[in-house]
Amino acid sequence: MTHRWLLKSYVISLYAIFSSMEILTEHAQFLTASIHKKKHLLSNESYKILIVNSLRFLVNDGRVFVYAFVIMDNHIHLIWQAREGYQTHDIQRDFLKYIAQMIKFDLRKNNQKILSEYRVNLKDREYQIWQRSPMNIELYTEKVFEQKLDYIHYNPVNAGLCRLPEEYKYSSASFYILNKSEFDFLTHYMD
Repeated sequence: MTHRWLLKSYVISLYAIFSSMEILTEHAQFLTASIHKKKHLLSNESYKILIVNSLRFLVNDGRVFVYAFVIMDNHIHLIWQAREGYQTHDIQRDFLKYIAQMIKFDLRKNNQKILSEYRVNLKDREYQIWQRSPMNIELYTEKVFEQKLDYIHYNPVNAGLCRLPEEYKYSSASFYILNKSEFDFLTHYMD
């Protein structure tokens, strides 16, 4: 009788553990998205804030885990992972499209001259904010993940924008190096 109870208790415990776990069907992805013609459009701090808030929304809405990011003046790098029920390519498309639309609306209202620099003669769009075909790399191993993490964090250092990775404001470096949680949407990749 005791063995049966222990077995039943064990099975119930396992069920509780596994039913509350999320099954991730995709590996984390390294994304690089660049501004069209490599222009420094993201030097505008309000656009960096827009990107941060958009990442926060995606996390709070349960669509992705964001492990790392950096927002440079003409491109962004992310390490993120789609949550159960979502596909990375759909999230990426919607994320970049939303950012582009918000920037376009802002430029239309506040700076028509800069907006005209992004005018394109394409059937499906009048303006192009992001370069087509952002780079995506699936991160299959911890070693490759950590290489991309270091690459992201040292990007501002290599560009001469700061001396140490954790000094750059729009990066996850301080989260990892100083254990600062200014960006409350980040998930540590070891968690």
